[in-house]
Amino acid sequence: MAQEQLILERLEGYDPEIGRWLWAMEDARRRTKHTLKDLSLAAVDWTTPEDGNTIGTLLYHLAAIEMDWLCADVLEGKCAPEVWELFPHDVRDGEGELTPVRGLRLDEHLRRLEAVRQILLDAFRGMTAAEFRRPRHFPDYDVTPEWVLHHLMQHEAEHRGEMAVLRARAENALRPP
Repeated sequence: MAQEQLILERLEGYDPEIGRWLWAMEDARRRTKHTLKDLSLAAVDWTTPEDGNTIGTLLYHLAAIEMDWLCADVLEGKCAPEVWELFPHDVRDGEGELTPVRGLRLDEHLRRLEAVRQILLDAFRGMTAAEFRRPRHFPDYDVTPEWVLHHLMQHEAEHRGEMAVLRARAENALRPP
């Protein structure tokens, strides 16, 4: 058996430092996909008896937040309007809760995540390390693209843990007696 390689690499075609951050982003996504491998449609839409979020809702949320941070903050509002066609629902409802997104297969959610990730990867291609660290100034905060990638990895990891718990609970609840 080959020895496992626990080595941070970098995506080619980017400034070396940015390529390492993007490799880590892709690693986080690989882990999310692994957590959800072979998930049934019933489990994608299953909700707890406490009426929480579904895995599908969380996947929609992950994609929307990644796009929002990229467009609003990294690109300072300079995203093509058609990127928002990937999001037919508002992320949150009138009470501030995540809008339930149901009736989509896992592969449909993953395609949205892949489309958003490709837009993100394209946006970082050609970016210099100086631009990566240049603060973007907004009324309530300053932010760098570097911090955005850090935040997005943390966000995905936190929701991946939530999805793993939801999956286990769903599969237990959906198991035939």
